[in-house]
Amino acid sequence: MHRVLVMGASGRIGAYLRQFWTGLAIGPVWQYRGTPIVGGLFWDPMTGPVPDCGPIDAVLCLSGVTSGDGLGCNTDLARAALGAARRLGAGRVLLASSSAVYGAAPGPHDESDACHPATAYGASKLTMEQAAFAEAHGLDVTCLRIGNVAGADALLGGLRPGRVPCLDQFPDGAAPRRAYIGPQTLARVLGALACHPTHLPPVLNVAQPGLIGMESLLRAAAVRWTWQPAPATALPELGLGLDRLQTLCPIASSAPDTLVAEWRLTWAVNHPTDPA
Repeated sequence: MHRVLVMGASGRIGAYLRQFWTGLAIGPVWQYRGTPIVGGLFWDPMTGPVPDCGPIDAVLCLSGVTSGDGLGCNTDLARAALGAARRLGAGRVLLASSSAVYGAAPGPHDESDACHPATAYGASKLTMEQAAFAEAHGLDVTCLRIGNVAGADALLGGLRPGRVPCLDQFPDGAAPRRAYIGPQTLARVLGALACHPTHLPPVLNVAQPGLIGMESLLRAAAVRWTWQPAPATALPELGLGLDRLQTLCPIASSAPDTLVAEWRLTWAVNHPTDPA
């Protein structure tokens, strides 16, 4: 059984893993620094080294900052993950990055494409990646450029009772199209990568094949919405090349109905008071 230290386990994606890793041949160590997790490891990676929790095979860092003045912490958290791996004997480190590093070109983007992030968040994740590779020093480091995650995104994850979402509408009448992955599928992929028997590439796009229109997701979820003209800065689509991922961990193409079905299985939907 592989022991995996999951940093940021109290967040939304961490909750997906806590729910959907049940029954897998993985011995997770759930790290938290805010909302307590029963049986978890309390550790603030910004203030000190990881406590001894026994030998670890892999470190998966989901911790991160998405906006505001703290974006520089993304690099600090990656460094903490590298330090934890060395202290606990893990040879593999998986860092949650983002498709936002690619910038405003529609793609599909392969991992070898040049990155020109268009947002401060994307720039912070690219800086994190560069620092991690420069400081890997023998560790097997892989940065996961994750696409939109159904339920952890601003669309499904942002739904609230009585609030009607508003979508950008482009001249062709469509909403933005993005590379998506369902929460249950993401949990399976992350588990497979953490335990994979061979060397992983340094960068890996993570999504299900295909592009999903945001209006199709809301339609599948039976949620009504309104339109607004897409601003000139809006990106109609952002696709990801997934050949590397499909070689390592084949997954089915995305579809609005299946993405919504996976989202509806999650604790965040079924137990709205859950902090994740």
